[in-house]
Amino acid sequence: MIALLTGATAFTEHRPPPRPRPPDGPLGWAGYDAARRRAAARTGEEESVVYGTGSVGGRACVLLSFEFGFLGGSLGGPTGDRLTAAYELALARRLPLLALVATGGSRMQEGMVALTQLQRVAAASVRLRVAGIPQIAVVRDPTTGGGWATVGAGADVVLALPGAQIGFAGSRVRPPDADPYAYSAEGQFAAGQVDAVVPPGELATAVAHWLHALGPHEALPPAPVPRALPPAGEPSRAEAADAGTVEAAVTEPAHAATEGTADAEPAHAATEGTADAEPAHAATEGTADAEPAHPGTEGAAGAGSAPRLPATGREAVARARDPRRPRAEAYLADCFPVRLPLHGDRSGGTDPGLLTGFGLRADGRPVAYVAQCGTPTRPAGYRAAARTIRLADRLGVPVLTLVDTPGAANDAEAERAGAGAAIADAFAAIAAARVPVTTLVIGEGGSGGALALASPDNTHVAADSYFSVIAPELAAAILKRAPSETGATADQLRLRPQDLVELGIARSIVT
Repeated sequence: MIALLTGATAFTEHRPPPRPRPPDGPLGWAGYDAARRRAAARTGEEESVVYGTGSVGGRACVLLSFEFGFLGGSLGGPTGDRLTAAYELALARRLPLLALVATGGSRMQEGMVALTQLQRVAAASVRLRVAGIPQIAVVRDPTTGGGWATVGAGADVVLALPGAQIGFAGSRVRPPDADPYAYSAEGQFAAGQVDAVVPPGELATAVAHWLHALGPHEALPPAPVPRALPPAGEPSRAEAADAGTVEAAVTEPAHAATEGTADAEPAHAATEGTADAEPAHAATEGTADAEPAHPGTEGAAGAGSAPRLPATGREAVARARDPRRPRAEAYLADCFPVRLPLHGDRSGGTDPGLLTGFGLRADGRPVAYVAQCGTPTRPAGYRAAARTIRLADRLGVPVLTLVDTPGAANDAEAERAGAGAAIADAFAAIAAARVPVTTLVIGEGGSGGALALASPDNTHVAADSYFSVIAPELAAAILKRAPSETGATADQLRLRPQDLVELGIARSIVT
């Protein structure tokens, strides 16, 4: 398995210092030494784990690999020695840890001595986390018991091979009527416990990308503000105009930011050295009050000029709800040539309306992303967002959030799933982040469900977006107004992009 990832690159095996052990192990289990000798003869290994240093896709790392043929890849005292030594090696050299896991769990012949190895592994893993060293697990068939509950599920990123049996309960200890799908790689992915199911032929590339994205890194700059995108089916301004003739406009608050000034805001995620990196357009205060085009009309993202801004609050809402405006997938594809999704909240839930992961920019720099897709965000989505933000913060990777939701899911199921606690967790993750967080509101910014994923001091808004204390319809209902007054309520809420800049909620309008 190691050779599948490292290829022709040398792998240097390490071994912990030997220590004396009693005959037939700590319990004096009759035949245990003989079983170990047979396993060694069959596999060519002295224990169920091999570890050392190597390189995957040119990225150095510490690798540890379970040999399932050695007593079912079980964990005993000698296994614990090797596992903790691998973690300590990664810590000493500040290299990411890559674990290739295939285990049946704790070794019966060593009893509680075997079981307590899980505590040793957990402690070693925590030391890596505190030091900001990433951990990746590739779970193979089978991965069960304590090995899954520590080395596997305890990693920052979990990749699984197709069809692998994965679960805390092994096949001989689970209920006889248990659904086998729940214990498969695909079932664990559906439950948000695995980030991706990766075929063997694609594994080396996937691992190399993850090693690149997770680091360790030196200080990274903030994520650039994404550039404006045209409505679906329309060419971008860069495509429609001759190269170099169109500038990406960013409406700045209270002053004209001219080209070359120190405080001009970037209009899009321009990668270093790319030909299409454009300077911020000089935008005067009056730009925010320009007569807008009607929502959804052709040319709203015009080929030769920036789209005009909405004249009223109701128009801003209509434009944000226009099905033709660009969505999160389009922005992420534009920002990142390589995307590495993180999947699930690790509590049994997923939210298809929220995308999280790490992306590699064209210049190779990593950015963690959290992107709402225009649907009410569910508790699992907020938990997945908090997980991603905290991982990025621990590894020193900047964060980009794309806000687009009419609000948090408010059905009974969402309440039972802990909507309030999940939203609070997302607010806390943003508030505690030491890395820079960049936010672009790309569509609807509905109440706290949107604000929970917004940067307090680096939020920007697209021209076809709005941000409001609550959706206008709900605001009208709270104020006991007739539905016919929803439009007037939207106007009063001052939710237009230019209003948000004037109120100090947003730093700029990306147009």
